[in-house]
Amino acid sequence: MPNETRPYLPWKLVDDFMTAVFVKVGVPEEDARLCADVLMESDRRGIESHGCNRFKPIYIDRINDGILNPVTKIDVIKETPTTAVLDANDGMGMVASKKAMDMCIEKAHTYGMAMVAVRNSSHYGIAGYWAGLAVQADMIGITGTNARPSVAPTFGVDNMMGTNPLTFGMPTDEPFPFMLDCATSITQNGKIEYYARIGHETPAGMVILRDGSTITDSEEALKLIRSNQAALVPLGGIGETLGGYKGYGYTAVVEILCAALQGNLFMRALDGRDENGNLQPYHLGHFFMVIDPEAFLGVESFKKTTGDILRDLRASAKMPGQDRIYTAGEKEYEVWMKRRDKGVPITEAVQKEFIQMRDAYGLTQFTFPFE
Repeated sequence: MPNETRPYLPWKLVDDFMTAVFVKVGVPEEDARLCADVLMESDRRGIESHGCNRFKPIYIDRINDGILNPVTKIDVIKETPTTAVLDANDGMGMVASKKAMDMCIEKAHTYGMAMVAVRNSSHYGIAGYWAGLAVQADMIGITGTNARPSVAPTFGVDNMMGTNPLTFGMPTDEPFPFMLDCATSITQNGKIEYYARIGHETPAGMVILRDGSTITDSEEALKLIRSNQAALVPLGGIGETLGGYKGYGYTAVVEILCAALQGNLFMRALDGRDENGNLQPYHLGHFFMVIDPEAFLGVESFKKTTGDILRDLRASAKMPGQDRIYTAGEKEYEVWMKRRDKGVPITEAVQKEFIQMRDAYGLTQFTFPFE
């Protein structure tokens, strides 16, 4: 971020603090450490919409509201040598996802491929964290999740589906993997939440109103999306001219894979409200796939060819005024290189939340440099 003025906190301080808060609200310590690491990974990669900014409102508040179980009980509903269906019982999405990916990686080691679906889960952080676990095992990771409805179908204005990321992680012979981690909508709720926190307008064309016009006031856009008076737009934009129907189609693919494989709720049933408008668990679904390149022509061959493809892309002719072409995962790696020794940048809103939680839970061992 240019002209950075936010204070930076040491990574260990933020990790320890979020872990301690998770424990205070009932999350077992090992699970708390995992959940904190998933959030920190977002900030390591510069995906600030899903890091510390979401710690309190998406996780701590939901636990306190009674719609997210801090202790995650995972049931195996069905299992075969290469597949499984898990029930997270409305527990921590990160904990269920770690179980699912561990199963996928173990099965793929033996059989070359594996897939696990999870039902009755909750927000699982950045999808790239889970694809990244496969990459660390020299495998290909693919994952998606549905989410509370906020995206309208092409030519529609109802928020029918979630932002539904479709994420691919692939090992390479470079210092960083190929990691395509993005929503199938033109933006995600977390980005608009982040814009609202820093007083930034949402670019025109990302949110559609019921009359077909767009809105740029970030705080107002969030309110209207949550009341179904506005919706996010599929990747490609409004209508079909720039390919909005393609984003719409991929959003539907993720919705189907996240719901139909595990036979549970989908679309408008995931809005976190019961028939009387009361808060309830979100009952989200996820899917995870792992492919072992060793089952094809070997992992080293795969990594070299993937690296060659990415290097050729970056070396291709650049448009006027541009000095670099990036490949997926490269910018996030560079953010980490810059932040590794510097720490986590903390917005003013998150600073206030950290102090509030520290005081509310009696975590007096923590002090912050911005106080």
